[in-house]
Amino acid sequence: MPVNPKLRPMLWFDNQAEEAAKLYVSIFPNSKILEVTHWGDTGPGKKGSVLTVAFKLGDFELVALNGGPQFKFSEAVSLVIEVETQEEVDRYWNALTANGGEEGPCGWLKDRFGLSWQVVPSVALRAPGQRRSEEGRPRDGGVHGHEEVRRAEDRGRGARLSRKPARRGSRRSGWV
Repeated sequence: MPVNPKLRPMLWFDNQAEEAAKLYVSIFPNSKILEVTHWGDTGPGKKGSVLTVAFKLGDFELVALNGGPQFKFSEAVSLVIEVETQEEVDRYWNALTANGGEEGPCGWLKDRFGLSWQVVPSVALRAPGQRRSEEGRPRDGGVHGHEEVRRAEDRGRGARLSRKPARRGSRRSGWV
């Protein structure tokens, strides 16, 4: 009988693994540091310095590694935050771009450590052509969720596809 392996992304940092993990768990609800390991007598790291930090963001487990300056993050891999409201978009966007993060197009950003994130309303992640009824059941029509986003905006749900928080009184809608 096959065993389901546990998959956890390993995020390679120069020497900021613990700082990054602490930031991430402070941003996401129901998150915590699970384990911190340290360099021993062998290895390139200074004895006693942090080697890895295992942490949990909600139900998602990750490991941050202090691996040195050899590798950097790129946009080839990003973590997607699926949200329901504009307030969530703004909260995650502001927290992750603070203190040196970079804004990108269409909901993409890099945090101050260079890790790429996408903050995306859940309606934008639905399969092309899959709209849902008011009760949440799939129905035909729509293109990449754009019609549904417009309907959600009209209903005041705040599901705006934007890479930046809205200015007060703005009804700006990015992506669409």
